[in-house]
Amino acid sequence: MTVVLPCLDEEESVGRCVEEARAALVAAGVPHEVIVVDNGSLDVSVAVAEAAGAEVVHEARRGYGQALRAGFAAASGDVIVMADADFTYDLSKLPTLVEPVRRGEADVVVGGRLDGVTRRTMPLLHRFVGTPVLTFLVARACGRRVVGDSQSGFRAFRRDRLDDLALSSTGMELASEMLIRAVRAGLRVQEVPTGYRPRIGESKLDSFADGWRHLQLVLLLAPDVLLVGPGALLLAVGVGFSVLAFLQPAGISVGSLRWQPVFFSGTAIVLGAQLLLAGAVVAHRSSLAAGGARRWFSFVGSPAFLGRCLAFGLAGIALGLAIDAVLLVGWLRDGSSPPRYGQALTSVAQSLLILGGTLTSFGVVGRYLAPLQPREASRDRVAGGPRPS
Repeated sequence: MTVVLPCLDEEESVGRCVEEARAALVAAGVPHEVIVVDNGSLDVSVAVAEAAGAEVVHEARRGYGQALRAGFAAASGDVIVMADADFTYDLSKLPTLVEPVRRGEADVVVGGRLDGVTRRTMPLLHRFVGTPVLTFLVARACGRRVVGDSQSGFRAFRRDRLDDLALSSTGMELASEMLIRAVRAGLRVQEVPTGYRPRIGESKLDSFADGWRHLQLVLLLAPDVLLVGPGALLLAVGVGFSVLAFLQPAGISVGSLRWQPVFFSGTAIVLGAQLLLAGAVVAHRSSLAAGGARRWFSFVGSPAFLGRCLAFGLAGIALGLAIDAVLLVGWLRDGSSPPRYGQALTSVAQSLLILGGTLTSFGVVGRYLAPLQPREASRDRVAGGPRPS
């Protein structure tokens, strides 16, 4: 078994982590090696790790994901454990973490940190915002809730599953990528409680920058679930409320108030269509998206589709302007009496103008960039495909 610990200036804790891991595995009678991946430390972390009995691998490219992938490539054990060198994970629980993998019950095991006691050692922003939001998004991308803590960096997995995981992330977002790819590859994922301790030393995590990288990765991995699905639903709801606005032009009674659905319907139509289009483009162009999503939207980059976008976009603009012109003429003729369906028609006209502009811009830009797509797609495959891990 191999334990991989990425390390950047952790001289106060890396030695303790190595010693704790080795002691736990020796006591359990498990053959092992501990690899510390130095990611450019300027302190004496390397010397401390070597003195504690670790093998040190150097990775010049900065990033949590880069360091871990370098450690995975150097690992020789049939089971690989990833943890942190800041003493937050209780490495005395290594035998508990790896047991489901060694028994053949799971391909990937995640050490959960969110029990009632140890979750209080997490920063408030991570405890109440970052981890719950990212766990929800990962669950959506996986199609179900796989674990209660998707951001735990204490994990064990079978080494022969690295090709299935095809990890390519360079930063903290590797935690989300691993889970999404594991589930989509049909791997068995389990979670066992392992706790969490206050870290030793200064944190290298940038909450907002790393959170944004996570969000981008999840959207790229699962655009069909997180963009296309919500976009289609929002578009359908918007169209439904738009029809309702024509059926009930005076609005809908809500208790003693009246609600006019026309305002929400236009917003929902526009946002829904834009999310749907964005999801289709990401699914088609992103090398990280699931193969099924790319096949569903393979038509997006075709000249025929771009031409239709341009045509429908111009038609939408023309129709929206025509509706506005009719309403303007009607208002000039009899400004004292607004048309019965004036608000509903205005909402439809504005939606058509915005959607028409969106489709026209997409059609023009897409046709302009079309000659670049084969070269870009080739580059994406090289950048995002399976790498040595």
